[in-house]
Amino acid sequence: MCGRYVVVQKWEELEKAFNTVPFSISENYIANYNTGPGSIAPVIILQDGKPTIVNMQFGLTPFWAKKKMYLFNARAEGDANENDDINYTGGKGIISKPAFRKPIREQRCLVVANAFMEGPKTEKLSKPYLCYLRNRESFCMAGIYDTYIDKETGEITQSFAIITTVANELMQKIGHHRSPVILEQADEMKWLQSVDLANVTALLKPYPAHLMNAYPIDAAIKNQKNNAPEFLKPVGDALSKETEQVMVSEEYYWNKNKRSLRKE
Repeated sequence: MCGRYVVVQKWEELEKAFNTVPFSISENYIANYNTGPGSIAPVIILQDGKPTIVNMQFGLTPFWAKKKMYLFNARAEGDANENDDINYTGGKGIISKPAFRKPIREQRCLVVANAFMEGPKTEKLSKPYLCYLRNRESFCMAGIYDTYIDKETGEITQSFAIITTVANELMQKIGHHRSPVILEQADEMKWLQSVDLANVTALLKPYPAHLMNAYPIDAAIKNQKNNAPEFLKPVGDALSKETEQVMVSEEYYWNKNKRSLRKE
């Protein structure tokens, strides 16, 4: 499951890269090399019909919950495909899960990332890999969000979860059984704007593995407090050979990332 990821671009670069409207909370944004449940992270939502970056808590709490729940992943298949068959082509049970059936219809977001961490199903982050796009561009994972109001304190918390699907070939090489749903750039606005549920669930598929790569990193990343670029340095070879291996860093993405949202 995708419970840790990296987002290191400067706020103004995020706005530029994703063609979003300026937002007033940029001073609260901090680049994060080890985003995990409970972290505050930028996501893109529609506000007045325009893509806007906002900060939310990673780990969704449904509006009806009695207390915070921190649901950081949502299975596209819901309760179906319990054996995580990579050839599964059945229904998307997420649409009927109590915690997700409202957000998947009305409250979808783009979870901005530069990379994510994953490990084998058994060892998990005791044997971590840093997973990224070969072109080193930032990307968006399919997310859903909700707003929870604490009945005792009145505190309002907006929080999100990352949707996962069956493992692509890269995740299989790592030994993991799931993949985060990474959206192709052409599908990002569709994810935010679509009103047809069939069109929404059609986007819940593995990202092409040949466009991705991964290399092993220090198991110290398992501790969420270890939040610095040195923890993302490779400790072994990438799973697929590359002519250039560039460590994920704030400076790299600030200087190199030129992508932007594509409109329908």
